[in-house]
Amino acid sequence: MKILVATDAWHPQVNGVVRTLTMMAEAATGLGVRIDFLTPESFRTFALPSYRDLRLALPGPSKIAELIRQAAPDSIHIATEGPIGFMVRRYCRKHGLPFTTGFHTRFPEYVSARSPIPEKWVWAALRAFHRGSQAVMAATPALVSELRGRGFRNVVLWSRGVDTKLFHPRDVDICLPAPVFLCVGRVAVEKNLEAFLDLDLPGTNLIVGDGPARAKLERRYPHAIFLGARHGEELAEIYAASDVFVFPSKTDTFGLVLLEALASGLPIAAFPVKGPRDVIGSADVGVLSDDLRSACLAALSIPRDACVAFAAAHSWEASARVFIEHARSVGFDDSETELVEFVAEDPHFAA
Repeated sequence: MKILVATDAWHPQVNGVVRTLTMMAEAATGLGVRIDFLTPESFRTFALPSYRDLRLALPGPSKIAELIRQAAPDSIHIATEGPIGFMVRRYCRKHGLPFTTGFHTRFPEYVSARSPIPEKWVWAALRAFHRGSQAVMAATPALVSELRGRGFRNVVLWSRGVDTKLFHPRDVDICLPAPVFLCVGRVAVEKNLEAFLDLDLPGTNLIVGDGPARAKLERRYPHAIFLGARHGEELAEIYAASDVFVFPSKTDTFGLVLLEALASGLPIAAFPVKGPRDVIGSADVGVLSDDLRSACLAALSIPRDACVAFAAAHSWEASARVFIEHARSVGFDDSETELVEFVAEDPHFAA
């Protein structure tokens, strides 16, 4: 089986969407399924005015058609609600091809944090985008329920995983005053990092990640350590050398970093909101409280081996199996595949 995933989020971006797609595709290979990607690498791009690190593609319909023809997929999944996602959705709708979509990002909250646009307008736009999707994949049961309550149709659960071969406890010292309270992620306004950096905590407040708010936060909080973006073994060692993982975001739909931290032996301190609440549930691997400082201090007493055992139950292979089943249920039949190839070769499609 061949699945084509259309995504506006791609390398060199470092975020949960890119990590999810790449890890899921790697796991799918071991299950006998090939996943190809239609990404901004095939188009000219431009930087977002308020977020220079993010670049959006400028896809044309004829190029989109050509890339779909080359991929010859059995199923199409649209991962993001950006220009590429929109053009692939337009193509599928125009030619009667089934497709699935993913709901990764709470754009209404992100947009309202940067502009005066009402959240309800953005929710309306998202409902319109996902209309027609045969399966809107959401990461947690709570998000599935919320989207259904907001009028989204065909919402299904597709959970996430963690690479326990990379993220695991190890004996390493990064030479910072203990305890080390770690936060990993995009350094941007929607991540609510001030709620962490304002805390009076012993030891070290450590931020790993980059983004548009980094320079401002570094000036405002000189006591904190900002390491910038880290990847692979270097990131895994930072997790393992820390004591508590602090997750101040109130807008994340899942938070892959939560599983990475737990796999590394770090207990979680977070607000009692949907993302961390859905990942942790009632398991004794973290403290969720509106008093984030108390949560940080209480988390220090949680055994690290309990965190590791919890994360071990979340594999990328299991995540990939669910994704594949959702994609397989709406795959093309032979006539639809022929239609893809015919339309892609039609010079009038560009018009």
